[in-house]
Amino acid sequence: MSTTPTETNLACSPTESHAMGTEAAQSLAATLKGLADPLRLRMLSAIAADPRGESCVCDLAELSSVAQPTVSHHLKVLKDVGLLESDRRGTWVWYRIPADRRTAVTALLDSFAPAAVADDSRSHAQAALPNLDERVTHLAEQLASAHPDLPRSEVLWLVRESYASLARTARVATHLIPLTERFAKQRIADLHRDREHSGPQVLFVCVQNAGRSQLAAALVNQLSAGKVVARSAGSAPAAHVHPHVHDLLVEIEGVRADERFPKPLTDDAVRAADVVVTMGCGDVCPIIPGVRYEDWAVGDPALASPEGVAAIRDDIAARAQALISTLTTHD
Repeated sequence: MSTTPTETNLACSPTESHAMGTEAAQSLAATLKGLADPLRLRMLSAIAADPRGESCVCDLAELSSVAQPTVSHHLKVLKDVGLLESDRRGTWVWYRIPADRRTAVTALLDSFAPAAVADDSRSHAQAALPNLDERVTHLAEQLASAHPDLPRSEVLWLVRESYASLARTARVATHLIPLTERFAKQRIADLHRDREHSGPQVLFVCVQNAGRSQLAAALVNQLSAGKVVARSAGSAPAAHVHPHVHDLLVEIEGVRADERFPKPLTDDAVRAADVVVTMGCGDVCPIIPGVRYEDWAVGDPALASPEGVAAIRDDIAARAQALISTLTTHD
């Protein structure tokens, strides 16, 4: 069978210009090889999440029962590929991530790692989602009628866009319409928030909105006793809250924890917040004048052991209490 000139060009198109350069590929392969060990990944994540910005070798040795020389060997491998730097102070050696590598390490630990260990059945479930167009249209009409002060076209667009955002990660359609309704109502509230007559509002943002940010929002709401309103969102939301975190949310919020679901980050949510706290994805957060920004380097409970999850909860709780104090000192 003959081919058209276009088909021939596509079939024979050279790939050299599109491929990674040889030297760059060799350098990256060496780095990835250096990471290819569970203990090294655990040590790197511990250092990245350490609130001091660095970790002592004495702390890192507690991550495993291996001998000290083995720990030192793994740390040396990470140093050799440029992911760590160190200096000795007295008896101990302290390790930190070089400033020019922190963004790359954050992307690895906060974006790639959770995605790599997540259940990969999402694509199969999404294919089975039914067409809910009529129900979405009905919901949009209901909300437009409930907000006659808003342009009808704006409400209709917002509902449809909210549904589309949630459907990208949905595994089943059972709760998709109720979730769309709650998400759309919150976005309408964000658009028209009256700052003069509402308390301080904090938005926690991480990549998947399935762990740290959900836990931080719940703790702020609990510890502030309603004086501060905390919410959360994700730059690339997961399909559901991680089981480790869901159990903690049940302890904190009781049955209300079942209402928690990963939500996409929106500009409106950022504008409505008085404080935005990023937890590993600061680069994706829009910068809005008048909004205060903080970045919390805390571990990911989705990747932690039960003991690690408890430690992460305590770390976030301490930070949350300090944040609440800065927002309620004039009450």
